[in-house]
Amino acid sequence: MTSVASAQAVAQALARVMAQDKGRLLSALAYRLRDISLAEDMLQEASLSALTHWARAGIPNSPQGWLLRVALRRAIDKMRAAGRAAKGQADLALLAEEEAGDTTPDAIPDARLRMMFTCCHPALEAKSQVALTLRVICGLTTPQIAAVFLDSDVAIGQRISRAKAKITAAGIGFAIPDAAAWPARLQSVLTAVYLIFTRGYAAGPDMGQDLCQEALFLARLLVQLAPSDPEIEGLLALILITHARAGARGQGALMPNQDRSLWDSAMLAEGLELATIALTRGQVGPYQIKAAIAACHVQGSSPDWPQIAALTATLLQFEDTPVVRLSHAVALGEVQGAQVALAQMLPLAGALADYGPFHAARAEFLLRAGDTLAAQRAYSDAIDMAETPQDRAVLAQRLAKIS
Repeated sequence: MTSVASAQAVAQALARVMAQDKGRLLSALAYRLRDISLAEDMLQEASLSALTHWARAGIPNSPQGWLLRVALRRAIDKMRAAGRAAKGQADLALLAEEEAGDTTPDAIPDARLRMMFTCCHPALEAKSQVALTLRVICGLTTPQIAAVFLDSDVAIGQRISRAKAKITAAGIGFAIPDAAAWPARLQSVLTAVYLIFTRGYAAGPDMGQDLCQEALFLARLLVQLAPSDPEIEGLLALILITHARAGARGQGALMPNQDRSLWDSAMLAEGLELATIALTRGQVGPYQIKAAIAACHVQGSSPDWPQIAALTATLLQFEDTPVVRLSHAVALGEVQGAQVALAQMLPLAGALADYGPFHAARAEFLLRAGDTLAAQRAYSDAIDMAETPQDRAVLAQRLAKIS
């Protein structure tokens, strides 16, 4: 009979593997099985088997390889039982050969980029492309993806299910597209990578490191595939400039309050150089603009607000969203005053009612405008919606000062 301590150790080991490698394992399975839903089901079955098998036989040297091998074996059995063997003997033989092969972590081929282009096929809606990528590549849960989109769990779950079914029904290939199809698929891939990063960054240094590194890895991989594409360079620059400041996040959301010695100077320099290179190519796009905005925040002793206001106005031509409008309102407020910012924010109140940064920004400008009571209420709303203890603590300090 398994001891409680042993069961806890196994559960913790499995949780670590799934947190770190679920996206890689799911992508490897989906690429081999050509069926995302089947891959998810088989990985879930393998995980359940691990709880009992590892407790009895010990945690394997390669937990990732064990999960992949068991999932492949169960997929083969399921396909044979379903009568798919007659029309796929060659595929089943190849799967069986891979199932018996080397499945140490280093030997598992990385299929995440291929899967990203599958998830971002033009036949799928743009929102579904990103949601499916976050699910398959990073292993985010439905509630986590819903939080990214400020949407309901049910709506996102249905969207993901429809997208998976459409990939299967349409026979969409699991491959990186050729040069002719590349532009149509790239923007959705870049959006997915950026949302992976922002989700990890929003979770904070204790919870988001893995997702941030995942996004950084994928962005670098894209640059290697298309080394002169300015939008890919812009995305990587944006991630580098933002992530370079992660070490100082606990000191406050406002960069003038941060200890710059805690920033990663090498990462920051790489990002700034890459942002400049991308802009000199003369093909301006949204990620280059976002990288330029990020650069304006870190260069010099204080942010270059006039330049940021101009850049966010240009960004609105590419992405006219409530979040970008909020950024534009903040920049205008820094240049033209609190009343201008509050006037710009007023139409956004409905769309961003559940978005913490909206309430934090509004609180700051309400305070500058002299409406202390309204600022206190806005700070309280921002605290309630803060995603990390660090951000919550910073907002609480601001509220305490004005209370």
